[in-house]
Amino acid sequence: MAEALVIKDTTANPAPLGLFAFGMTTILLNLHNAGYFGMNALILAMGIFFGGMAQVIAGVLEWKKNNTFGATAFTAYGCFWLLLVAALFINLVHPAWDFEAPANKGSFAAFLILWGLFTFGLFLGTFRLSGALVVVFGSLTLLFFLLAACQSPSASTGLKHFTGFEGVFCGASACYAGLAAVLNEVYGRTVLPIMPLAKR
Repeated sequence: MAEALVIKDTTANPAPLGLFAFGMTTILLNLHNAGYFGMNALILAMGIFFGGMAQVIAGVLEWKKNNTFGATAFTAYGCFWLLLVAALFINLVHPAWDFEAPANKGSFAAFLILWGLFTFGLFLGTFRLSGALVVVFGSLTLLFFLLAACQSPSASTGLKHFTGFEGVFCGASACYAGLAAVLNEVYGRTVLPIMPLAKR
């Protein structure tokens, strides 16, 4: 009788790359939202190459590792950064389509709300994964709805700055989760806890 062939997965964990790509890009953009500096080429380049491309790569690798949650999250948020930068460039070429213009602000708020609802759906899944991811996706859900609220003509500067700080926290929590995954694997023990949640 032929023995069953068992294939062992020896590929690296792509999640830290995706978490750092998301986290660092989110921090940089939200330092802008908090009022520390204006929109600039570094933010856009970070959005294309790290927040965008690196996350899409991580998502494809998660697919190869049979991780549906990781594949969905990293690929989707990588595309989010790419399409956001693309929209900013389209604004320059075709100012009438500027999504931040008064006539179009409703569409940008709707865009952000849709991403908030999508993120909330993923947030529900994190309760079967880890406490660290609960914090990341919970704060990201809140961030999208705060950003949508900031599109209101009556939104105050204080709200916009608070939203930026909340975004920095969200990005930092993703970087923590990414760093924990790297250090815990390298040292073979829990260096930074992620509070894994038991699957029932």
